[in-house]
Parts: sequence; C-alpha cells; structure tokens
Amino acid sequence: MPSTARLIAGCAASSAGRGTERALIRFTHRKHYDACVAELRASGIQPHKTLRYSRLICAQVDPAQQRALAALRRHPHVHFVEKDGRAAAHTLTSAIRTPRKTRNVSGKMNAPVKQSAQVPWNVCRVQAPSVWRATKGAGVRIAILDTGIGPNADVSVSGGVNTITGGSFRDDNGHGTHVAGIAAARGAKGQQYGVAPRAALYAVKVLDATGSGFISDIIEGIEWCIRNRMQVINMSFGLLGGESPALQAAVRQAYQRGIVLVASAGNNGPLDVGLDAPARYPQTLAVAASTRANRIASFSSRGKGIALTAPGNLIRSNKPGGGYAIMSGTSMAAPHVTGGAALMLARYPGLKPKCVARKLKNAARRLPGYSTLAQGAGLLQLADAVSARKICRRRPASRA
Repeated sequence: MPSTARLIAGCAASSAGRGTERALIRFTHRKHYDACVAELRASGIQPHKTLRYSRLICAQVDPAQQRALAALRRHPHVHFVEKDGRAAAHTLTSAIRTPRKTRNVSGKMNAPVKQSAQVPWNVCRVQAPSVWRATKGAGVRIAILDTGIGPNADVSVSGGVNTITGGSFRDDNGHGTHVAGIAAARGAKGQQYGVAPRAALYAVKVLDATGSGFISDIIEGIEWCIRNRMQVINMSFGLLGGESPALQAAVRQAYQRGIVLVASAGNNGPLDVGLDAPARYPQTLAVAASTRANRIASFSSRGKGIALTAPGNLIRSNKPGGGYAIMSGTSMAAPHVTGGAALMLARYPGLKPKCVARKLKNAARRLPGYSTLAQGAGLLQLADAVSARKICRRRPASRA
C-alpha cells in the first residue's frame, strides 16, 4: 500500500493556479500525521499548512489527479479529505432604519433609550452597565477571530496572531475592530464602552482585507486559542457554502477545552436555509440580530439552533485608526454575547461553557411575535444572568 505522503505527492500541484485547489487531509491518529509530515519533509515537499493539534495537512492539489485523490481518501490512515473552503464576515452594506421610539420586550412603547456618548443604546439594551459594579470582565481573555484589530487607542489588544501570512494582526478591513469594540472597548478618555470593557482582547487574524478567509486559517486560529488559553472566542463569519468536518472538529476540540464559542447566525433572513456554520454547530452560542425597536432584523437568519438575540442593526463601534463606523449584521450581534460571557466568567471563574450558555439563556427576555427559530431564548439580559443566585457547578481552578 502506498504511503499517504506518496499519495499526497502524487496529487499535489507545483503551485497555485487555475484548476488547482487547496485540500485538507485529516488523519485518524497523530502518529500517522507525524509520519506523513516527516516523509514529506524528507522528500523536500512543503505542504501549505500543517496543523498537528487537528492532525491536518493543507496542500495544493490538482483535481485532475483523480486516482491519487481517490486512493488518498480510501487510505486507512486518512479520516477524510475535504476542500479548503472559504468563509466570509457576516456584515451588510445596508441596514434597516427604525424610529427613535423603541418598543420594549413587554411590547409597550418607551421613551428613547437612555444612553450617553460613552454608553451606546445597544450596550444599554443588553444591561451591561448594570453589571459593571460587580465586574467589567477583568482577567478574562477574549479572542476575536476576524480581520484583525486596530490600531485604535480605545480597543486595547493584548496579543494575537495572523494565520494567513504570519505577519501583522492589524485590521486591514474594519470588520474585526468593529466587532472587538462592541465586545470590549475600554471607554478611556470619554470614548465609547463595549460590553466588557476590562476584558483582554486578542486579535486572531483569519480573514483578509476583503473579509474572507480559508477554513485552514480559521482552524489554525482556533488551535492558537487553545494553546494560549483563550476563554471566549467570537466568530462573526460563516462558511461560503458546503460543510467542513475539519472546522467542526476544531470547534468541538475548543469546546472540550472549556472555551465559550460565540458565532453569528448569518444574514440570510427568513429564507429556509438554516444557520451558517459554525453557528449551527451545537458547541457554539448562535446569535441572531435585533433592531433598536426590539424586532428581529429582517436580515437575521432563522433556523433551529439559535441560542440568543442581541442588537445587530445600525451599531456604532470602533474603526481602525480611531473614530467610529456604523455597521449592521449578525456579526455585530455576536460580540454582545461574547462580552456577556466574559462578564459571566469574571464574576464566576471556572464556569463551564455549558453553564455559561444555560445562565445567559435562562435570563434572556423573549421578544413578542417571534418564534424560537428567529430569536432563540430571546434578547440578551446580562443583569439577570450575572445576579442569578443559582450557580452551575464550577470546575476546579487551574494551577497554571
């Protein structure tokens, strides 16, 4: 039987070009992965990416080499072979305009939302300021898997990685900085607060300047989060068609390591297509988007698996270089839950992801007129979640 390294060499393309594609090969056992990588290196073949934790090799292949690819898929040491597909940020170029008057969760008309230059309406809506006397998220590590973060003086970055090129993790698109600001902008010198303003932000650049990226880069970002002990991961993007067992396996590994994973549901509206991946994976907290009028945004995806709803329409947040931008999408809804999870973990260290999810969902307020397929448990309400007396069983504190 030919070795996996020989089969990969037999279908590998010398370089990226028309007709070639990136493929992900996942091995059944770590020893088989290690042996293949060693043999490829000894032969002078350098795969595009090797991810030991996930037992994945990413290689440029020629689909015309059908026999070699078929043999590789059948090899007993290979779990699966899939195309290294792409994902894109869940943001929109247009949004829904709503009246200044807002409708509260009980259905009665309210006066305009109380806010200030520092505390925007969306942060008030999820009750974050009510929690800040108890905690602002200090000590909790949030990873933003996105287009990078900053530079922006009010969005402090504690570290990060660029899995695309290995270079800077600065934001060359704007999406990642906007998401990070919603989750944890510091509010320094009169600037605008995020939900958890004292949490530590980490920029994991997995999407490029166009707001898109390869699955392999996202998986490498998740592996980085595991190695660097991130506690919450925000994923405001979705796969561009198809499924990815490799991404689902990486998400499952992060969850098993105790990381809270938050994902935007998607911007497909009421179309009967369900949630995007990774939001549809059971290990993630899938977030739908609401408007200032407490209605589910028309662009917000519907489907089984939504956990919570948070503001996602016409959200003002930080942009690279300073200042603010207004964006819409379930991308903007997800970081409210990410910040909320950070507040929860700061208040009750050691909570498991399942417990964080349960407490956030139990405290949510249902929006009238919408089913669970549109809003999940309802609108995120952090005051009730953090003040709830009944605490899930906690894990022993790590000695690390």
